[in-house]
Amino acid sequence: MAAENHSTVTEFILGGLTNQPELQLPLFLLFLGIYSVTVVGNLGMITLICLNSQLRTPMYYFLSNLSLVDLCYSSVITPKMLVNFVSEKNIISYAGCMSQLYLFIVFVIAECYMLTVMAYDRYVAICHPLLYNSIMSHPICSLLVAVVYTMGLIGSTIETGLMLKLPYCELLISHYFCDIFPLMKLSCAGTYHVEMTVFFLAGFNIVVTSLTVLVSYAFILSSIFRISTTEGRSKAFRTCGSHLAAVGMFYGSTAFMYLKPSTASSLAQENVASVFYTTVIPMLNPLIYSLRNKEVKAAVQKTLRRKSF
Repeated sequence: MAAENHSTVTEFILGGLTNQPELQLPLFLLFLGIYSVTVVGNLGMITLICLNSQLRTPMYYFLSNLSLVDLCYSSVITPKMLVNFVSEKNIISYAGCMSQLYLFIVFVIAECYMLTVMAYDRYVAICHPLLYNSIMSHPICSLLVAVVYTMGLIGSTIETGLMLKLPYCELLISHYFCDIFPLMKLSCAGTYHVEMTVFFLAGFNIVVTSLTVLVSYAFILSSIFRISTTEGRSKAFRTCGSHLAAVGMFYGSTAFMYLKPSTASSLAQENVASVFYTTVIPMLNPLIYSLRNKEVKAAVQKTLRRKSF
């Protein structure tokens, strides 16, 4: 296709996860099931926290926001992917593609910072329990959540702005949604400066937040090992275990995708990593926090008993 200015591009074609027709229906059913569990799990977690007064603490306030972020960034990607499984031609408009990219980056950055805030909350709860209520007051918690979403908006505005300035010569995106690196491959112009900017921003967000999480947990572990009773240590580990599992899954997959040159891995590897953090992790997070949390289980039982009367 001849070089065109990006203003003349009105649509892109999404390559999807596979070009094998016999896999379209099984994949549609698989991801429909995953998305259904994601929606029910995250909406259920938000509703449960709102309905139960014993869960109205800073930890669960942050958890409800994590569920909201998970629900939103999964919903930016998965419904369009499901439609593409049953469509003959996987077309997305230029405006729709850039909107999907913008919203996806907002929520994926917000997830990084929300996990960091949750680590800080656990640090205060375990290392400074007597000061917990004053440090993690409602105004402070609201401010931290506002910072989380602000960082997402700032990062997404910068990165999407760079992508809007690129001229595009090809229309086929070798991916199942509009992500930065697949879009850069369609550009007529050199993308070195854009790639370095994206690499720097992704590196900043991932490194700063992950280091904050690591430092928080270094202090947490130090405090846990000073607890004299086995029961106390076990309770502290249970409190942090769910969060550590969520952090490990999310940072592992996002670092693989964005802290590397765009040519350093195959399309299949990128698709697997992308599917993991865009569809699987949002489904697993509410399951991890509910199955490993006695307070959430108790709240579920209390809510069900209340509804049965």
